[in-house]
Amino acid sequence: MLSSKLKEITPSFTIGISTKVKELKGQGQDIINLSIGEPDFLTPQAAKTNAIKAINTNKTKYDSAAGLLTLRKAIQNKLQVENNISYELDEIIVSNGAKHAITNTLIALLDHGDEVIIPKPYWVSYPEMVKLVGGKPIFMDTKKENHFKVTPKAIEHIITPKTKMIFITTPSNPTGAVYSKEELKRIVDVCLKHNIYILSDEIYEKICYTNSFVSIASLSDEAKNITITINGLSKSAAMTGWRIGYSATNKTLAKAIATVQGHLVSHPSTISQWAAVSALNSCHTEMVEMINTYQARRDLAVEALKKIKELEFIEPQGAFYLFIDISKLKNKLKWNNSFSVAFSDMLLNKGKVAVVPGIAFGMDDFIRISYACDTEELLEGISRIQAFIENL
Repeated sequence: MLSSKLKEITPSFTIGISTKVKELKGQGQDIINLSIGEPDFLTPQAAKTNAIKAINTNKTKYDSAAGLLTLRKAIQNKLQVENNISYELDEIIVSNGAKHAITNTLIALLDHGDEVIIPKPYWVSYPEMVKLVGGKPIFMDTKKENHFKVTPKAIEHIITPKTKMIFITTPSNPTGAVYSKEELKRIVDVCLKHNIYILSDEIYEKICYTNSFVSIASLSDEAKNITITINGLSKSAAMTGWRIGYSATNKTLAKAIATVQGHLVSHPSTISQWAAVSALNSCHTEMVEMINTYQARRDLAVEALKKIKELEFIEPQGAFYLFIDISKLKNKLKWNNSFSVAFSDMLLNKGKVAVVPGIAFGMDDFIRISYACDTEELLEGISRIQAFIENL
């Protein structure tokens, strides 16, 4: 008696892998987990202290569906100072994580059958979110030699009268690619020409190693009007479990998003929101330390992977992932439906390393590893991958 839409939904690969890793570790097996897309740092103390203060001062009642005014002011200041975008307070909506902010947006914008362009490789939940609200994901191929980035020509080729939106993720999960200002301008021009919204997922914005991150909405007033800026605290402040994200967009759409959220969940936890206020206002030093650590790990991982001649990858400019081409190994193992799943399963069972198969991101010749983990564990995991490949 379940809804028919669930027949089209693919279970999360990452959750499935995490469950299997826990089972194997529970059996006493020594597993290196390079699949986790979660910071291995703890939430900064100032954020935790402000959450405790909020509890002790009884800030536990219902509040605005759009989020605490104090938090929206902190987000407004952050967007102005760091991203050069001026948003009014009623254009900012605080949600239960960036994933929820995206879902609210899709509900507010999509009618049944509306098409959403999703460039490959994509974050695992994008297509499922679109399908759950009645939209139709349209997958766009990208090229490794272009760091898997979207081009205006590719957008023009795939647009139809039903196209409503395109996802742009910078820095990218899973590739770590970061778009330049000129690349984004060309994308905006095409979207303006065809009256298409841009959902700009900037959740990894802080974890950028190029010092040249650009928010799409900062490019022009016209760009801002068609862009939904999505961000949050999960990655930048190691606050995954607190579930605080936000969207910023034009007044009409922001009001619609607040209405949707008000009916579905009322608003995010007030305690989490007070923690987020301090994260934005008082935890810059801790955020910088995290970023510096990620960059150092990236450099070590890149050097270690370069020694494995069968693997190819694009050096990431942001986020904390490496998207690795394993296609040269196709003739070295037996597989049926999915090469990356077969490779990942064998690597976990025989090599004792957990990675995410590329099919989860729409590209079956790849795997994704995360370097949001202890440096020693990261290098041991890559060493095990090398030994596993040599023994195939």
